[in-house]
Amino acid sequence: MTLRPVVESDLTVFDRELHSPEGRGDFQWFGYRSGLHDRRALEANGLLTDDGGTLTVCADGEVAGRVQWGKAIWGPPATSWCWTIGILIRPALQGRGIGTEAQRGLARYLFDHSWANRIEASTDIRNIAERKALEKAGFTREGVLRGALWRGGQWHDQVLYSLLRAD
Repeated sequence: MTLRPVVESDLTVFDRELHSPEGRGDFQWFGYRSGLHDRRALEANGLLTDDGGTLTVCADGEVAGRVQWGKAIWGPPATSWCWTIGILIRPALQGRGIGTEAQRGLARYLFDHSWANRIEASTDIRNIAERKALEKAGFTREGVLRGALWRGGQWHDQVLYSLLRAD
């Protein structure tokens, strides 16, 4: 598994396989969206900014999915921020440990290239596969965020995980 900057051809794979109900699955489907935003951001900044970014996940020489991160603020923005990460793996490649390795690799990358002390991730409380992947990647379960996410016409509880630099 490797992480690399997104290139134009990756966006075609993302659009075809990750931006549909089948590609996103029950826990990631929030409705149809245009890929135009990603294309404009790729052209403008390579989907990499000081406040977040997207990398392509590759496995066995093919595009397996994408990881993303953005800043979350827990207090004064200059000192009390952390990264929040997310992941999408192509359905045909799920269940092979790629997501675990990608999240572990992204955490290493973010700790190596930023001052962040904390990386966090959340997932639907019913998403057992992602909960296991985060735990295998070294993340610690912190608790349940009740009614935190709107999807499919109702509110869903999320489980919050974190990884600290010292972990």
